[in-house]
Amino acid sequence: MKQSNLHDCVRASMEDFFRDLDGTDPANLHDMLVKAVEKPLLEVVMAHAQNNQSRAAQWLGLNRNTLRKKLLEHQLID
Repeated sequence: MKQSNLHDCVRASMEDFFRDLDGTDPANLHDMLVKAVEKPLLEVVMAHAQNNQSRAAQWLGLNRNTLRKKLLEHQLID
């Protein structure tokens, strides 16, 4: 089933995640979801910003140093 927007995609993925847990209690959901979403977000934004960190940071509403830290954490830059 094609999802029509990001909200629906996240909701469907979370429902699948809970179904796969089969009654097991999850742990650290927020951190898991942020990590799962943050890397592809950074990859796409950096590509569209032509790897210009200042521009990407502005688009993301982040300080450039914060963006750089996140890029390093996700091993998207050296």
